[in-house]
Amino acid sequence: MSEPQATAKPLAGYRVVDLTTFLSGPFCTQILADLGADVVKIETPQGDSSRAIPPHFVGDDSAYYLGINRSKRSLAVDMKQPDGLALVLRLIATADVVVENYRPGVAARLGLDIAALRTERPGLIWASISGFGQTGPWRDKPAYDMIVQALSGVMSLTGEPGRPAVRLGIPAGDMVAGMYATIAINAALAERERSGQGRVIDVSMLDCQLAMLSYQSTYALVAGTVPQPQGARHDSIPTYRSFVARDGRELVVTANTERMWEGLCQGLDRAALLSDPRFATAKLRLANREALWPLLEEAFLARDAADWIAPLDARGVPVALIKTVPEALSDARGHGRGMILPLTDAAGTSIDVVGNPIKFVDETGLADDPASYPPVLGADAESVLDQWLGLGSADVRKLFDAKTLVRRTPVQDNRDVA
Repeated sequence: MSEPQATAKPLAGYRVVDLTTFLSGPFCTQILADLGADVVKIETPQGDSSRAIPPHFVGDDSAYYLGINRSKRSLAVDMKQPDGLALVLRLIATADVVVENYRPGVAARLGLDIAALRTERPGLIWASISGFGQTGPWRDKPAYDMIVQALSGVMSLTGEPGRPAVRLGIPAGDMVAGMYATIAINAALAERERSGQGRVIDVSMLDCQLAMLSYQSTYALVAGTVPQPQGARHDSIPTYRSFVARDGRELVVTANTERMWEGLCQGLDRAALLSDPRFATAKLRLANREALWPLLEEAFLARDAADWIAPLDARGVPVALIKTVPEALSDARGHGRGMILPLTDAAGTSIDVVGNPIKFVDETGLADDPASYPPVLGADAESVLDQWLGLGSADVRKLFDAKTLVRRTPVQDNRDVA
């Protein structure tokens, strides 16, 4: 680790070799980059496959890629060439962390011997993200987000009762694994400060989805239940659900205490429900939910959805409209928390992406969160190889001439993102 400046981000000075593609790994390394690590994305000469995911592109690169690769540097290396593999091994020898999401065994086939690398550099932290882990009967199965959502039970909980299972609208199988890997890497870096020793980290997408089952897994393990889809409802709290208002728009309330129950009844002008013995306690409301729900549904049809916000807010009842993604992003833009992040490349191409939710506070409030545009394929060869390995321009030129390194020439911005 090089010496960070006093005002640098928390992970400034740490070097990360990013061997990942698609989503789980790049999301992990983007978090590390947001926190200040120098992340070098090692790509094949063809580039990370996510660069080509349709339908939306800015220049050569997909919107998918642009959303998960900011603040990194790119090196496109042909590791099938001995000189390419040797170059990557030299970079790893100067790194603090390596992150990869190959299928188990692929790293070794590429010539990356984790045990040997850690023998040479005991402080190296190696993080592997895979579908089912480096051990176990499913280790060699290919895994994608919906596969682990299905196998974990998550999909069985998603959707409306009595209807087919539904995939979550976000790629939680990938994203959660990326977050858990980031947590593990930061824990390993903290431990290394004391011991000088690195760690090998094995993160399974399936394991992470099981961990996210929360109280549903506890209900199944303790009570022997088979949790079912809840739709926009809650298994334990009948007044924690969505409702349709007069204008057809949906809103949600989460009245999960006695005080909130009282506020809900008063705000809906249904105070008589408070004296109904069927609904006198939380347990009774749950037992009699099929009788309660039609009464509440009818009440919400008296006004448009937006008109319910103020009266319920005033009575301490948590309430919210169900926003579309553009509506939610528009709200975020106005909230002043930097969650819509503008990025501009060297040619002046600008995009907006969702920003880093981790905020550090200084004496002026929320600190600025500068970030750089996701890298063009192979764009940073000279700067990375100079700073990490001390290679001069002539040496780098030879690697390009031998096609050990490649670089894509940026095209004019031809964005089709509406």
